[in-house]
Formats: sequence, structure tokens, C-alpha cells
Amino acid sequence: MQAGRISDRYGVRMPIALGGLAMAGGLALPIAVGGLPALFLCPALLGLGHIYFHVSIHNLVGSLGDQSERTKNFSTFALGGSIAAFIGPSAAGFAIELAGYRAAFALLAVAALLPSLYVLLDRRSIPAHIRQEEEKGAKSAFDLLAIPALRRTLIMSGVALTGIELFSFYLPIYGRAIGLAPSTIGLILSSYALAGFVVRMVMHRLAQRFSEVGVLTGSLFLAALAYLAVPGLTDAIPLAAAAFALGLALGSAQPLTIILTYNHAPAGRSGEALGMRIMANKVTQIAVPLAFGGVGAAMGAAPVFLATGVFLLAAGVISLKEGG
Repeated sequence: MQAGRISDRYGVRMPIALGGLAMAGGLALPIAVGGLPALFLCPALLGLGHIYFHVSIHNLVGSLGDQSERTKNFSTFALGGSIAAFIGPSAAGFAIELAGYRAAFALLAVAALLPSLYVLLDRRSIPAHIRQEEEKGAKSAFDLLAIPALRRTLIMSGVALTGIELFSFYLPIYGRAIGLAPSTIGLILSSYALAGFVVRMVMHRLAQRFSEVGVLTGSLFLAALAYLAVPGLTDAIPLAAAAFALGLALGSAQPLTIILTYNHAPAGRSGEALGMRIMANKVTQIAVPLAFGGVGAAMGAAPVFLATGVFLLAAGVISLKEGG
């Protein structure tokens, strides 16, 4: 939330630049220093830089053009994220195999540094301040939670992230338990990633026809059905189909919650609201693996899929209220 306040008050250029520099510095540490302390400090700097970078980027994207263009702009942004998520692991893997781990850290450090150099050198394309009107009155961060539409959006965002996190973790465990080969499990996960890329190409058209809330509601119900179906599937092709459906659903849910968070934020506090959204997501990333890890260890992966399906179903009902 503090990162969001900074982007609201002082503009987005410097938080983006400093966030990229922090990530690049974290990735350079294992090259320059090595050892376990550097490996602990590396992800800490990555996480800190990531927060400032992405809250400010989201705030910038939301400010470009008018509200009618916002969904298309966030769809394009999310599509870029999908491409990066596909290229990044492959590039790192090849760099490790061809030149070692230090070379992979160096490659990723350069990638993190490039956006910082861009925003510092090209001052015309990235505005120093985004166009916002100041909100008057209370400035407590948690008074944002008093806005019902924003509160519902934060809940939906956290539940959608729960679906993303648990699928990527528990699908390999479930696949192994039913005897699928590692390559088959990898292909199932690839179908999930492919669907996320596909849906982001058409998301703004869907939102134009059904509205952002309408698409989000359908996405949450589709994700719930896919999760609930997984424990009854034991063959690769039906599992790949369920993974593809889940990728379509969750691939659109996350960008849509960013758009709705921006739309529901009070004037002059969009960055703060976006920071609160990421805070809620990070709480989810910490709490959910701890909570479901015990269930998975005691009862296997199937109950985890069923419970997550129920959570997503409940989030769909909440989204229906949002639409109403």
C-alpha cells in the first residue's frame, strides 16, 4: 500500500526505475558474492522491487486513455506477461545448461535492468505523473475496505490467485499419484499456460460484450467446475482439457481484478488500492500453501481440488452480487 501511495503522490517513473534496479541488484548478488546469505537476500530484493515496479506499472496502464480503453490496455499488458512467463523459464533453463547458474542470474539481471533504463532515458513516453484528481477526506489505507465493490474485488482476486497457486503445485502431485509420466504432466501444465495466452488475446472483446464483471463471474464459475472435475479424471487428455478450461478462466480473472480494482478506487488513490490488492494476494500466497499443505499431506491432492473448487464457486456468487 505504501508503494501505491508513492506512485499516487510522486508519479510512476521513479518507482518503476527503482523497482527494476532492486530486482537487478538482487539477481546480481549471487554472481558477485555467492553463498547462502546472498541467496536469502536475492529473493528479498526481488520481492521488494517487484512490488514497487508492478503497483506503479498497473497504475500507469490504468491511467492511459479513457475508461473505454482500459480493458484493452490491461489485456495487452497481461498478454505481455504471458509471453514473458513462457520465455523466462525456458531462457533461464537453456542458460543454466549452456553456461551455468551464474550466467542465468546475469541474463535475468540484465532483463530486470532494461525497463529501468527505458523509463529513465525515454521521458516522453512514460509520464512523470499520472492524471488523477485528489480525493479529499479520510486517508487511512483500510478505509478503502469500506467500499463494498472494492472489498468484493479484493476477495475475488485472492481466491483467483489461490486457484492459480494450488493448480501449479498440486497438479504434478495428483498426476504422479495416478501414474502419469513427468512429460505428460508437463504437457498438461503447458495446455493451462497456452489457454492463459489465448484468453488474454480476446479478453477485451469479451469484456465489451459482457462487461468486466460479467466475464469475471463466468471465469470464476468455469474455474470452479474445472477444479471440481479434476479428482474424477485419470487420463491425460481429459486432464489437459480441464487444465485448458482452467487456464481460460484464471488467465482472464487476474487482469480483470486489476481493472476492477482501478475502477473502484477513489480518485487519486488508485495506486494505493492496487497496492492493497497485491497485499491481499501475498497474504493468500503465504496462508494458502500452509493451510492446504496439511490437507494434502493427510488426505492427498483430490480434497484440495474439491475445496478450491468450492472456494471459486463462492467467489463466483460474490461476483454475481458485484454485477447486480
